[in-house]
Amino acid sequence: MAISPAPIRSRHPWPMDQEPDPEVVERPRRRVFTAAYKAAILDELDRSTEPGATGALLRREGLYSSHLVDWRRLRAAGGLEALGRPRGPRPADPLVAENRELRDQVTRLEARLERAERVIAVQGNVSALLRELSLGSADPKDGR
Repeated sequence: MAISPAPIRSRHPWPMDQEPDPEVVERPRRRVFTAAYKAAILDELDRSTEPGATGALLRREGLYSSHLVDWRRLRAAGGLEALGRPRGPRPADPLVAENRELRDQVTRLEARLERAERVIAVQGNVSALLRELSLGSADPKDGR
């Protein structure tokens, strides 16, 4: 009779406080840390003096050292507000998008104006040619 070992349950606080779902999700979700959580972790690291405390904290919380590097940089740049900013590119200024649209519209309208000016020039040439032809057929010098 074989004795099976008891399942190992770790005592991780958030985010590892639940048993993982064995189902594989279609697309993994990125973990999101609140500004208060980031500040609490950094404060705990600042207070710790024992060797190996950083590694123990990282293992306990399921974090990477790169998290700490980024969070310290953000805290130095802007405090708690900077820690709470979402990742990724900043939203574009609506004036920049409007300016781009207006420049595109000006380009299209200038091309349309140029075509219209060419059409008017061709119409003037055709009108002059027709005038010459009509005056030439009415001229008695033709000899016919």
